[in-house]
Amino acid sequence: MAWRGVHISQPARLTVRDGQLVVAQEDDEVQLAIEDIAWLILDTPQVSLTGSLLSALVEHGVAMIVPDARHHPAGVFLSFHQHHAQAHVAHIQTGIGQPLKKRLWQTLVVAKIRNQGLLLTQLERPRAGAVLAMAERVGSGDPDNVEARAARAYWSDLFTNFIRADDTDRRNALLNYGYAVVRAALARACVASGLLPAFGLHHASRSNAFNLVDDLIEPFRPFVDRLAHERALDSEGDELTVEDRRVMAGILTRDAVIGAERMTLLAATEAVAMSAVRAMEFSSAALLRVPCWPDKV
Repeated sequence: MAWRGVHISQPARLTVRDGQLVVAQEDDEVQLAIEDIAWLILDTPQVSLTGSLLSALVEHGVAMIVPDARHHPAGVFLSFHQHHAQAHVAHIQTGIGQPLKKRLWQTLVVAKIRNQGLLLTQLERPRAGAVLAMAERVGSGDPDNVEARAARAYWSDLFTNFIRADDTDRRNALLNYGYAVVRAALARACVASGLLPAFGLHHASRSNAFNLVDDLIEPFRPFVDRLAHERALDSEGDELTVEDRRVMAGILTRDAVIGAERMTLLAATEAVAMSAVRAMEFSSAALLRVPCWPDKV
C-alpha cells in the first residue's frame, strides 16, 4: 500500500528505472519505489519528467500535484478508470436520490463541526462548547446552514484578528496549501474506489471536476487547521516559504481515528472513499466513515 509523499523543491530530472522513481539533482541521485508513493508534489518549475515515468505514476495511482507561479497547488494528475468495477460504481453513484445525498451531507457536516469543536477544546478556546453543541443541530441536508454559523464562531476563536477571505494573510496561505494537498489525496482515493469526482452530494458546480471531493473533505479540514495553527506559531513572515510548503504537504502523515482504528490521514482518505461507495450501494448514510481526532494528538 502506498504511504510515502515526495516533495520536489529544487531543480530535478525525474525518470523511472526498474519500478523506481529516480530523482536526479546536480551530482546526486535518489531512487524510491513507485509502489510506495501516494503523492508527488512538483514545487518548482525546473523539473523535467519522462513519458515512461508518467505512465508508471498512472499505473500505480500516484497523485501528482503541480503548482502555479506562486507555488500554490494548481492542478493534479490522476489515474482514471483503474477500478475493477468502474462502470458498476459509477452507475450506483449517479443513481442515488436526493434524500440519501442530504443524509450523507449531514454526516459530513456533523463530523466537520465536531472536529472543529474538539480542536478548540484541545486549544482551550472559550467557544469550544458552543461549537460542539452546534453539531447536534444539523438536520438532513443542513437546511438551517448550521455549518456557516459554526464556522463564524470557530474562526474567530481559532485565530486572532483573522479573516478567512484575506489573501494577504499568511495563515490563509498555509490553510489553502494544506487543503489542496488533502483534496488531491481524496481525489486519488475516489478514483481508486471507482467514484466519479465530478458528481457531488452537496456541491454541484457545473465547472467543478471535484464536487464529490469537496464534499468529502469537510471533516478533514480541522486537521489542516491545526497544522496551520502550529506552523503560524512556529515561524513568522508574510509569504509561504519552501519549509512552510513542506510542512503543510506533510499533513497526510498526521494521525486520525476512524471507528476504533488509528491511521494516517492518507489512509483515512482511502477509508472514507471506500465507505462512500458502500453507503451509496446500500442506501445507508450510517455506512459512511469519517475521520475524528485521536485521543492523543
